[in-house]
Amino acid sequence: MFSFLVSFVVSALLSLLFIKQDKLHGPALDSDLTGVQKVHGHAVPRIGGLAIFLSVVVTGAGTIWREPFIGKPIVFLLLCSSVAFAGGIVEDYTKRVSPWRRLVLTMIAAVLGYFFLDARIGRIDWIFSEWPLKYVWIMLPFTVLCVSGIVNAINLIDGFNGLASVVTICMLLSLGYVAFQVGDMFVLIAALIVAGATAGFLIWNYPAGLIFLGDGGAYFLGFVLGELAILIVMRNPQVSTWYAALLLIYPAFETIFSIYRRVFLRGKPAGMPDGIHLHSLIFRRIVQWTVGKRDARALTRRNSLTSPYLWLFSLMAVIPATLFWRQTWILILFCLMFIISYVWLYARIVKFKSPRWMVLGKKK
Repeated sequence: MFSFLVSFVVSALLSLLFIKQDKLHGPALDSDLTGVQKVHGHAVPRIGGLAIFLSVVVTGAGTIWREPFIGKPIVFLLLCSSVAFAGGIVEDYTKRVSPWRRLVLTMIAAVLGYFFLDARIGRIDWIFSEWPLKYVWIMLPFTVLCVSGIVNAINLIDGFNGLASVVTICMLLSLGYVAFQVGDMFVLIAALIVAGATAGFLIWNYPAGLIFLGDGGAYFLGFVLGELAILIVMRNPQVSTWYAALLLIYPAFETIFSIYRRVFLRGKPAGMPDGIHLHSLIFRRIVQWTVGKRDARALTRRNSLTSPYLWLFSLMAVIPATLFWRQTWILILFCLMFIISYVWLYARIVKFKSPRWMVLGKKK
C-alpha cells in the first residue's frame, strides 16, 4: 500500500498544479462545449493523464530503489506505455493528431510490450481444455488487437466525471488482488502504483470536473490495464484467460457494440463520434434531476450523477472476475450474463422504457 499512497499524493499535487497554472494547461483546455459528446458547461484542462503518468514515473523510480528486482519490468512498462501516452497527450495539447495515428501508436506500444515485457496471449482457456497459440503470426496480431482495443475502449468510456477513472481503479485493484493470490509481485506493485495515481487525479475530477483525463490519460490507463491483464494470465497458468475477459468486458463490449451500431445499423464510419453510448443515454434519459437546464452548475451535477450507474454496472463484471479468477466455466457464464444485461438495458433505454428503479427524479 506504500506505493499506492505515494502515487496518490504525488498525483493529487500534480493535478492541482496543472489546474492552477494557466501556462501548463492553457493549450490543453477543452473549450468546445457544443460537440455531440460534450456534457460540461465551462472550459476544463484535459491533461489529468499527464499528472497520472508523471506520478507513476516518480513512484516507479522510488519503488525500483526500494525493490530493485522489479526495476527492469517497471522500466519496460513505462517505456512501452509512453508511446501510447505520447499520441494522446500531444492530441490533448494540439488537437492535431488524427484517431488513426493514435491507433497506430497504441499498436506500436503493444508490439513493444510483446517483445520487451513478454506480454503475449499464448493460450485461450476452455472449460475442459485450452487452445494454445503457438505461432508468432497468430499471437502477435491477436495480442496487438486486444491491447489496442482496450486502450481505445477506455478512451471511449471516458465521457463523464469519474467514469473511466473509477472503473480503471476497480480493475487495477482486482488485478492487484489476484496478483497477491498468485505471488506475482510485479503485477501487484504496478497495479497499486497506477491505481494510486488515478485516485489522486480522481479527487479533482469527481464530482466537480476541475480537470479531465484527456486522451493521454485514457490511453495510458488502457495500455497498462491491457498489459497487466495479459501478464497476470500468461505468467500464472492457474489464472483463467476468462478472468481478463470478464474483468475488461464493460469497456471492451461497449466498444464492440458501438462499432456494430455505427457500421451495421447506421451505415456510419466506425470512428465517427456520436451521443448514444450507454453512458450518454443514461445521462439524457435517466438522470433527471436537472433535465432541461444548460447552466454550468446543473450540467456538472447531472454529469456527476451519471457515472455511479456505470460504476455499479461495471462491478457486475469486476466482482465475479475477482472472486472466480480460477473457474473458467463460471467466468464464461458471467461474460454471457453481462452481454445479455447490457443489450437488454440498452434496448430498454433507447426505446424510452427505462426501468423505474433507475430513475433518480423528474423535472419540476
